[in-house]
Amino acid sequence: MRTALVWIVRLCALVGWIAAAVACWWLLGAAAMARPWREPFVWGAVAVGCAVVRVAALWVLRGEPADDGFMDDFWVKLRTGALWVLVAFSAAVFAVALLTSSNAGEKLDALRDAGAEVSTATVVERQSTRKELNDEGGVKGYASRLVVSVPGGAERLTVRGAFTYEQPGKGTELDVLWARSDPGLGGYANESKDLPTIAANRWKAFQDDEMGLGSLIAFIVVGLIGAVMALVFSLVPDADDLQEVAWAAPFQTVRTALAVLVFWGWSPLLLGSQPSLVQMLLAVGSCCLVLLGYVLTSLRGFG
Repeated sequence: MRTALVWIVRLCALVGWIAAAVACWWLLGAAAMARPWREPFVWGAVAVGCAVVRVAALWVLRGEPADDGFMDDFWVKLRTGALWVLVAFSAAVFAVALLTSSNAGEKLDALRDAGAEVSTATVVERQSTRKELNDEGGVKGYASRLVVSVPGGAERLTVRGAFTYEQPGKGTELDVLWARSDPGLGGYANESKDLPTIAANRWKAFQDDEMGLGSLIAFIVVGLIGAVMALVFSLVPDADDLQEVAWAAPFQTVRTALAVLVFWGWSPLLLGSQPSLVQMLLAVGSCCLVLLGYVLTSLRGFG
């Protein structure tokens, strides 16, 4: 019985690690796609399911020796390092996904469903304009309600909330996302977004737009923080302490609860539904929550 439970713990850990890595990889580039993001949701559900089964098996094994007679010091540290690599990667992905989400609500999804394409249009009328300010109070761009003309297409296409770096006027040219099959949907224009990627609804990790560089920097910074933690929490503690933490049901229960909360918080965003306030807070804070949660549950390894 004990041998079977030990193998359940091992297999769930392996499958859960793979599923979580795949889910995060999908989430890294899913922001350029229309919701629902089913792939990261399914893989995330598999990862969480494996974590729950694993911790249940650990509770049954509680009181048994943590040493399963299989792992030497090298493999224990390598396994711990692999876990921290995933923690660092997932935290970085959460930061990027929140920064690069290009979903503009039902209108953008409707345009893509109608076969959206990108065309260079000419402004024929500017109905309103307001300044968009940055954190320092400077003007970072303009949001305008425009009527544009698309060559070979709609002569008067309404574009609401068009974001441009310079104030547009009659005769200004700008790229517009619109549906030839249904011009009544209006258009979508945003000079800070990679419109061809959005129109194609294709996966892309770092888009060719203003946020692409910012998200790449965020990914690198958070990833480096996680990498440093991976080295510290994998190499500094003794292998015996790491093994004890890995098989300690209370500590793994905390980590599993953390995974469940993060997945629950992200679920509405993945499926395109409206999150509750708590879920939104969990999603926004998931990057710090994952890093902090694993740091606190890894301090046992220094004891």
